[in-house]
Amino acid sequence: MTTKLAAPGTPGSTTTAGRGKRPRPPFGVSALSVLAVLIALFSLIPLGYVIVMTAATGWETAVALIFRERVGELLLNTVLLTAITVPLCLVLGVGGAWLVERTTLRGHKWWAVLLAAPLAIPAFVNSYAWVSAVPSLEGLWSGVLIATLSYFPLVYIPAAATLSRLDPAIEQSAAALGLGAWRTFFRVVLPQLRIAMTGGALLVSLHLLAEYGAFAMIRFDTFTTAIMVQYQSTFNGTAGNMLASVLVFLCLILLLIEVRSRGSARYARIGSGAQAGALRLPLHAYQLPAQLFLVALTALAFGLPLTFVLRWIVAGGPEIWAADEFLPALLQTLMYGLAGALATTVVAFPMAYLAVRHPSWFSKALELSNYITSSLPGIVVGLAFVTVSIKAAPDLYQTSALLIAAYVLLFLPRALVNIRSGLAQAPKELDEAAQALGKPPLLAFLRVTLRLTAPAAAGGAALVFLAIVNELTATLLLSPTAPGRSPPNSGAKAAKSTMPAPRRTPC
Repeated sequence: MTTKLAAPGTPGSTTTAGRGKRPRPPFGVSALSVLAVLIALFSLIPLGYVIVMTAATGWETAVALIFRERVGELLLNTVLLTAITVPLCLVLGVGGAWLVERTTLRGHKWWAVLLAAPLAIPAFVNSYAWVSAVPSLEGLWSGVLIATLSYFPLVYIPAAATLSRLDPAIEQSAAALGLGAWRTFFRVVLPQLRIAMTGGALLVSLHLLAEYGAFAMIRFDTFTTAIMVQYQSTFNGTAGNMLASVLVFLCLILLLIEVRSRGSARYARIGSGAQAGALRLPLHAYQLPAQLFLVALTALAFGLPLTFVLRWIVAGGPEIWAADEFLPALLQTLMYGLAGALATTVVAFPMAYLAVRHPSWFSKALELSNYITSSLPGIVVGLAFVTVSIKAAPDLYQTSALLIAAYVLLFLPRALVNIRSGLAQAPKELDEAAQALGKPPLLAFLRVTLRLTAPAAAGGAALVFLAIVNELTATLLLSPTAPGRSPPNSGAKAAKSTMPAPRRTPC
């Protein structure tokens, strides 16, 4: 006997799906899942390279190379560096974002630019500037100083983007219930920044794991500096791969911590009426201390290295501006930076969309797979692409496509973190309403969700662009070469060549 189905939600309506069966996902979600799986598999190429090389080493040799005193020293240095630097970056990044976006800070539009400016200076240039100013710098605390000043904008930018779109009604409700300014910030505003904070902290941690030049300048040994020494000084690929495998293990631990701390709360606003404008908290007597704090932070993070860069330019004379070398390098840098930023942002959208709109263990696994490559040094990623391209696709070796693909894998988390934060604040009900009004899913996404996420996506693309124009090791290995032409980012290469050789410690 067949039961006639009534309209959904009416009395007597039944369904033939049966209990316990989940509805099949829409075609668009299935297509995104397939695309995300392909991206995840592609992003695991460097990890596969490390695993294959580790397996080829043999169990006894691998154990001997991993479980030794030197690896313990590198592990302690890396863990201490991360444990100290990440909280400092969170305090500076969130504090700066709150001052710029939520207070009556004078010149807040200028400060919004200046607090992001340190990302325009490569970390190794920042380190060399500090060593030039204070030659005695070395060790853990010097590494913490340079890393914090170089990477706190990775927290500031997503935190500022989130605060700029945060509905002030929740703060007004807290104030109406009797909460003061500080209690409102810690109990209401700060929890809304969870995704931006955890994502920014993860970005900082991954950069600390993969950074080489900044720490080599100050004689502070981490896994990445040791890996570079193995490849450059002793050409010992076996020992370098073993250290890279430990680095991957550290990355997995960081990813697990990030997933647990991210939570599953909802951050999008749905309600009647338009969102009110942001309310800025009067600083009154704190205006001068806030200005002095930002002046000091900007001077240390951006002013000092910029001063030394200008000094090097003056000392180099007019010959460094030769048009036949400078202009091709500049054009190629801009071309690869823009192409890589666009490709990385487009690739990040499927992962971020699934992670925010369809959270599950599957989407989280796909998302987290993209962070592993970013924890590996550029030389490991470059060698992986060189090996795979020569053996599997020799026509791609030393092509622009291969170099841009490497950029995508190295810097995908920068775009992913920002897009994920933006999507979390874009209500999915608006997209569903557009589809209910007859718009196809893709058109509804483009007209509604993409427009709401555009500021966050633009911030992520800017972060990727800055990372690409500053990248050195993978570029040198993979850059296309032609007679009479310089490889991309030769400006970064020239800057590196004018510096003294890093002070190395044997592994």
